[in-house]
Amino acid sequence: MKKVLLAGISGYLGGYIAKELRERGYFVRAIARNPEKLKQKSIVANETIKAELTRPDSIKDCCRNVDEVISSVGITRQKDGLTYMDVDYQANMNLLHEAKSNGVKKFIYVSVLNGENLRHLKICSAKEMFVEELKKSGLGYCIIRPNGFFSDMTEFYAMAKKGRIYLFGDGELKANPIHGEDLATVCVDAIENTDIEIDVGGPETLTQKEIATTAFEILGTPPKITYIPDWIRVSLLKLVRIFTGSKVYGPIEFFMTVMSIDMVAPEYGKHTLKEYLASLSSINV
Repeated sequence: MKKVLLAGISGYLGGYIAKELRERGYFVRAIARNPEKLKQKSIVANETIKAELTRPDSIKDCCRNVDEVISSVGITRQKDGLTYMDVDYQANMNLLHEAKSNGVKKFIYVSVLNGENLRHLKICSAKEMFVEELKKSGLGYCIIRPNGFFSDMTEFYAMAKKGRIYLFGDGELKANPIHGEDLATVCVDAIENTDIEIDVGGPETLTQKEIATTAFEILGTPPKITYIPDWIRVSLLKLVRIFTGSKVYGPIEFFMTVMSIDMVAPEYGKHTLKEYLASLSSINV
């Protein structure tokens, strides 16, 4: 039985990866800051190490007798005084050091689509710095590049509930975000396949206008969409960068940037965005 160390298990994607690994018969060793959170989310691992990846001493020998590492570690919003460099780069570097020291065969890392072209964004800069180090490490590796999670689309539903959705440009930019369960399948497949970099999205490519219209359709209300000229987006970004710290503008600049470009990747999976948005009505988003 192959042993896999999973980092980021308590995040949106991590729980799905843990489930997929166990269903395929892998032994799952997980790193979690708060193991109690895993119980609350009904996430199960064969073995759980209570540790913090940002503290190298707490993860010493975490990769002992491990064959593969999968990391979806990263932060969307900076919190607890930690920055993107602390988590997306350095925490993964700490894990990479342990992987190399303990003879791990392969390191699978979840980054972001077009990350290499978005390095001017704080979050992408940190991720791509780690990608560079992983490629130089001498370990077998695979970089998974999803173009966005279904959970990122919750904002469309939330705006629709408030009565109006705001889009930049004309609403014709396209994306095909992917469900966590489908992406988990890609991540676990990467253990055995030979790809070193995988761009991946969900099974449907939609315009932003189509996504917005779907949210209103699920709510049963007439669509009300306001289109914001791109020059306003650019001006807002400049103001946010000047008058706020990186904790505030980091996630804002990422969101406002990816919403201004096509984020289309090869289509994969079975879960549709409409099904996901419909499921939000039962949890009172």
